[in-house]
Amino acid sequence: MRLGAAEVGGTKVFCLVGSDPNHIVAQTRIPTRRPTETLAEVFAFFRHEVSSGGPLAAIGIASFGPLELRRSHPRYGFIRTTPKPDWSDVDMVGPVRSALGLPVGLDTDVNAAALAEGRWGAARGLDTFVYMTVGTGIGVGAVVEGRILHGLGHPEIGHVSVARQAGDDFAGHCPFHGDCLEGMAGGAAITARWGRPAEQLGGDELRAALRLEAAYLAAGLGNVVYAIAPQRIVIGGGVAGLPGLFPLVRASLAKTLAGYPGLTEHAADDFVVPAALGSLAGPAGALVLADRASRPGPFPS
Repeated sequence: MRLGAAEVGGTKVFCLVGSDPNHIVAQTRIPTRRPTETLAEVFAFFRHEVSSGGPLAAIGIASFGPLELRRSHPRYGFIRTTPKPDWSDVDMVGPVRSALGLPVGLDTDVNAAALAEGRWGAARGLDTFVYMTVGTGIGVGAVVEGRILHGLGHPEIGHVSVARQAGDDFAGHCPFHGDCLEGMAGGAAITARWGRPAEQLGGDELRAALRLEAAYLAAGLGNVVYAIAPQRIVIGGGVAGLPGLFPLVRASLAKTLAGYPGLTEHAADDFVVPAALGSLAGPAGALVLADRASRPGPFPS
């Protein structure tokens, strides 16, 4: 089945046509400019693929947020108030459906990445797990019994409170909360703390940065373990690629949990793991959204 997928990010839109990560027949990257011109290029790509390769069953959109995802809400499918200039109150579903005449599936980029890791990646075969991306900021998608967790909005676990590490006087880098998880452990926070991005650190600075990063991520993940009881936690994003981070996170999480609830799975090497799909997780997740949108009735996992 030919499906269309678009991952809409703050700097670029990654569009592709295919059925799964191993069967992608066309792809392109479009700079994220103003909504009208950006979406026009997205429509042009998919129209060309339809005319040259045949029809698509549906389109999936994995977008930055915050998004209105309540289907009963009159603004369903809109980006809500966002710091991205010109993109607040933009309808992400209506124009795509009208321009292409196809069913449209929509969710956040991190939720879509969670779905992709569950279907093809590091959480394959599980029905309750969490995907965390640690890049410039921190986002979390939670899949509970095969369904993405939604409520009034989508979870914002990147902004949970974390205990400050002893002796740490860094103010935090979140414009809303200061020293929340994202404010202490996001990529922008690392840059603000050390004066340069994490990938440019070395020696004693890198070792100190890794210890703090692991401690704050573990503090946030402790909240996740207690609130959601996931079978696995998958971590992606640029910061997750720092050498030696995962053993430190696992050790710090064990300290955070302090023996409660005492499940042996929490200490296993396959409880907190790197993402398997890398930068393809978001676009591949949009394929899952498209697949779901193409099928009548309740969405399968």
